[in-house]
Order: sequence, then structure tokens, then C-alpha cells
Amino acid sequence: MDELFDCNLVKKVGIITKRDIEPHKEIVDKVIKYLKRKGKAVILDENSARLFNKPGLKKAQILAKADMAIVMGGDGTLLKTARRLSRKKVPILGVHMGTLGFLTETTPDKMFEILNKVFKGQCGLDKRTVLRTTLYRDDKKHSTFLSLNDAVINQGSFARLIEMRLEINQRLIVKFKADGLIVSTPTGSTAHGLSAGGPIVHPHVPSLIVSPICPSSLSMRPIVLPDSRQMTVIIETERRNESEMLGLTLDGQDVVEIKYGDTVKFRKSKRNLYFIREGHKYYKMLRNKLSWGE
Repeated sequence: MDELFDCNLVKKVGIITKRDIEPHKEIVDKVIKYLKRKGKAVILDENSARLFNKPGLKKAQILAKADMAIVMGGDGTLLKTARRLSRKKVPILGVHMGTLGFLTETTPDKMFEILNKVFKGQCGLDKRTVLRTTLYRDDKKHSTFLSLNDAVINQGSFARLIEMRLEINQRLIVKFKADGLIVSTPTGSTAHGLSAGGPIVHPHVPSLIVSPICPSSLSMRPIVLPDSRQMTVIIETERRNESEMLGLTLDGQDVVEIKYGDTVKFRKSKRNLYFIREGHKYYKMLRNKLSWGE
């Protein structure tokens, strides 16, 4: 834990839920009533507000207004929330209502127990690195994205190796061919990067992980870099026809088309995500969710 969570600063609490939250309407209603009894103003997102026929806000708007957010859903809901971070520091309590639950702290049946500890000042904040990815086309900035887990350059509409040039702090490191490339935060080291043969990195290690996907050279291995470095990847694959496009995928959810000659730059964002945590459960998660060491 990086620091204790000062609950006295919390005046507004945002509730962000997964899209299909209807079966959990009762628990959402209980949370709203609980927070109001605590004297907190409650801000609902579009999904939760729909349950009560009320207007709601987008995730980005909630993160810009709230002092704390309760995210009810799976890891996908948390990842979507992370990509809409504002510059405001908004601690997030994740409530697991999905299938995996790598990132969530609690479950609906234990949520109020955790919330009681939150408002007694008995929980801490777990600071996580956020990745900033910027796409350049024709020497101009095209678009910028945030991601909590990773950004992946992958094959789009054709199945052949992608030629890439990797630079670190504007210095050529390597030219290589592969099915793609994954740049992960430590949080994302247990996601797509792990499947590609990358290492498990503790989320408090200040680093970024670069993992090639099925490279043509056996010597092209994943590398862990200080998160003070900026990585630049230049796409050098020539298209054979107009339909051949590549993809840039953020957290396995948002996909952006990239082209020959595009430049993609990766660096640590100045923004961070803060999870509300009851204690240190990272190694327990590795054992229970990944069967680590078994």
C-alpha cells in the first residue's frame, strides 16, 4: 500500500457499473442508500441510473466530479473506467461481478464490510501505473489513449509477420518481425503479456514490459524497462493491397486501425489509478487466479 486513504476528503461518490447490471439492481440500491446515510452525495453513471429511470453521467464525467468511485462489474468494467481517467485523483473500489476478478478488491457480499473500513480510515491506496499510447501519422499526432493493462500492435486483416523498428528514447534498439508487440504496465503483466511469454512483474515495480508476439527470431525475447523510458515503434510492413490493415488494441477492448509508416509511442502517463485496498493480496491473487506455483 502506498498511503492510507483519507475518507474525510470524500464528499461525492460515483457509482459505475457494468452494462448488464439489471440482475443486481437490489445491491446497487442498497449501496446508494448506504452512502446517503453516510452523508455522501451519489453520482450515477448511465448504466446504474437507467435502473431507476434517472439521467446518468459518462464514466469520464464521474471521474472528473467524484472524490471516490465504486466500480461494480468485472475487470472489463474497471479497464474501461481506467481509460477515462481525468487528472483528478479518484480512488476506486472494485466490486467483482464478472468472471475473473484480477483487479477487483471485494465481492457484493463483502462490499459493505469493506466500505465500513473505508469510512473508518482502515483501508489504503494501491497506486497503479497507467500507459499512455500516442499514434502519429504523416508526422502529425493522430490520437492518444490511456490503458491500465497494455497496448498491443497486432495483425488486422492479414496473417503475416509485421516488420517493426523499436527505439527507446529515440535510440534504435532493434528491427524485428513478429505477429505483433505488447507493451504492458506491471498491472498488465498478468494479462496478454503473460500469455506471450512475458514475466510476472509486481505492480509496484516502476517498469514497462515489452513482449514480442511470436517473433521470427528465437533471440527476440521480452524485456523489462524502467518506466522513465519512452518507446517508439515504427511500422515498416508494406501493404500488398488497400484492405491490409493492422490494429492497435487498448486493454483488449478498444481497437484502432494503424497503417504502414505509422509511429506509435509508449510512455508512462502522468496520471495514475488508485485502488482502495484492505490489505496486501497480490500474491494471494496469483495463487488463486493463476494457480501460480502449483
